[in-house]
Amino acid sequence: MLRLVHGDPRAAAEAAARLTARQRTGLDPLPTEPGALAPELLRALRREIRTLPDDTRQLLLLAAADQHPAVTHAYLRAVAAARLDPRPLEDAEASGVAHATAAGVVFRDDWTRIAAYEAASPAGRREAHRLLARVLGGPGERAGRSWHRAAGALGPSGRLAAELGIAADRARAAGQPTLAAALAERAAALCPDPRAEARLLARAAADAWRCGQPDRAHRLAARTDTPALDGILALRAGNATEAFGALLTAAARQQRASEATELLALAAEAAVYTGDLRGCREACALARRRGIPPPGILPGLAAAVEGDYEQARDLLRAAAAPTCPGADPPLRVPGSTPTLLIHAGMAALMLGDHTRAATATLRAAARARADSTPVTEAQALEFRVYADFWTGRTSAAEAAAQEALRQAYATGQDNGACHLRAALAMFAAVTGDEEACREHAAAARAQALARGLGLPAALAQWASAFLDLALGRFPAAAARLRALAGFGPGHGHRAIRHLATPHYVEAAVRTGDTRVARAAHADYERWASAVDSPDDLALSARCRALLAPGAEAVEHYRTALDLHARGTRDLERARTELLFASALRRLRRRPEARDRLHSALEAFESFGAPHCAAQARAELRALGTPLSAPAARDPAALLTAQQLMVARMAAEGATNREIADRLALSPRTIDHHLRGVFARLGIRSRIELVRLLDTP
Repeated sequence: MLRLVHGDPRAAAEAAARLTARQRTGLDPLPTEPGALAPELLRALRREIRTLPDDTRQLLLLAAADQHPAVTHAYLRAVAAARLDPRPLEDAEASGVAHATAAGVVFRDDWTRIAAYEAASPAGRREAHRLLARVLGGPGERAGRSWHRAAGALGPSGRLAAELGIAADRARAAGQPTLAAALAERAAALCPDPRAEARLLARAAADAWRCGQPDRAHRLAARTDTPALDGILALRAGNATEAFGALLTAAARQQRASEATELLALAAEAAVYTGDLRGCREACALARRRGIPPPGILPGLAAAVEGDYEQARDLLRAAAAPTCPGADPPLRVPGSTPTLLIHAGMAALMLGDHTRAATATLRAAARARADSTPVTEAQALEFRVYADFWTGRTSAAEAAAQEALRQAYATGQDNGACHLRAALAMFAAVTGDEEACREHAAAARAQALARGLGLPAALAQWASAFLDLALGRFPAAAARLRALAGFGPGHGHRAIRHLATPHYVEAAVRTGDTRVARAAHADYERWASAVDSPDDLALSARCRALLAPGAEAVEHYRTALDLHARGTRDLERARTELLFASALRRLRRRPEARDRLHSALEAFESFGAPHCAAQARAELRALGTPLSAPAARDPAALLTAQQLMVARMAAEGATNREIADRLALSPRTIDHHLRGVFARLGIRSRIELVRLLDTP
């Protein structure tokens, strides 16, 4: 809403009061025209503009026309060409409406600019656009010239529509999706041919979606029947199961091989989100029929579903290769789209190569930012947080997830937001924030089940199970993870079930039920051996240690720690040390157990994992080791990542409601966080909190 009203709280308040029940709940797109958003505010501003002299209003109209949908920098030339006197702008400056600069006119705000444009008559607006079009003709100004020519047109024109369509293509190629969307939409309005109009509307909708205008994209898409567009919108903001079918249909119809490849890559993403990985085989078959290589992770996923882990490994390595600076063949970033770079990051994650995954997703985000496509940038960050999380950078991952969540909501990607909330549930589980974990997991799972999103549904279930495991609720953790193994597409996900195997084995061993755990570990061992990832092999060795009797476990634990030393999953290394120390204590090998526990405790405290740290302290107490009181430290070091974020916002003066809105949590959860902050810091008020956090 704030984005649509240009961040103006007056317009937001008026627009919010005018929304229908379906618009308030996100079922219908929000209105996108200024007159439908805040008509009362516009009327008041138009009245203010009309009190100004005619010459002043003419200059303001010319400046306003020059600045939307993109600044064409033609105002000063138009003033000179028409021999207009710029001095009447002094009246606008005196009233605070706008002021002149060396580059043109700066309006008080966006709504004043809109009012200055709409206060003029239709004939006056057309004349202003024609004047601007006449002075544009230099290199790189064709798109602006076409826009102003079209805005000055009296009615439909096939010639102008074709000119605008070409200009839209050029703007799109130049990385200007906002301008491309406006040009294509105007071309559709002027086009006399219904079929050409539908094509232009589809392009305008796709451009609007790329540049982060989801409501405009949905409104334009509703006026045309385009499977590719329907599939993209469903993948990001609708039912992902329906998205797969629409994208596959669009890929089959697409004549251009490059665009068919991109659509198949998106179909693979739909299969990943739903958890119906068998759909990857269907997409690969279509690629073979079209005579194009299956893109991204498609072939690797298809092989993994068939159980051919060696082939899956090779195919996933090929998909991840473009991200490696020393790859052979060399890095192919210039020819890789952001979508395929995201696939490369996903492939690296599956292979346990978190460094390469981080590189791929960061490059995808950078490419998307350079292309002015915030939609794709948010998608890249979804998978970036996994790499940060697994390598123990929990605080960084949580901060990145919060920023990605903000972008996902701002660009209308509800499904991506659902995935990110599930990730935040996992971060909260690690940092011991039980209430935030439950809240994020419940919200993510409810939305995921409604939209067939097996990936976030499974991740939310795993987060709840990990929290139970960290709190010592082993039967509950085992039950959740056992249920996860039985969930099909739309409710669960094979990859998440696979990743959760080490935690399931731990919970099952703690409850004495190892029969199913042994079978799960056998499959995990087969995959770990195929991909040869040190982290996966370390976790597999830890599973063997947990399932081994007595002293036999020791060598397996040693093997696991040796492998962890070559990997990047430091949080899991600390958990392995904790489990190893517990086994050593039971074997009465107390000195070595104590050393392992101190190492694990230090790691858990640095990662901000208090519940895991509490388990390590309990083991130390069982060894009879006295625990000294913690030394005085920076107050921020005593808080979890989420608590620290809440504390800083509270110290800056934000209310509980404002903090809740910014973090996508409830005010009740924020109150719970603040009580925890006060308890950990030994304070009683926000005033004391401000003093503590301001202390150098």
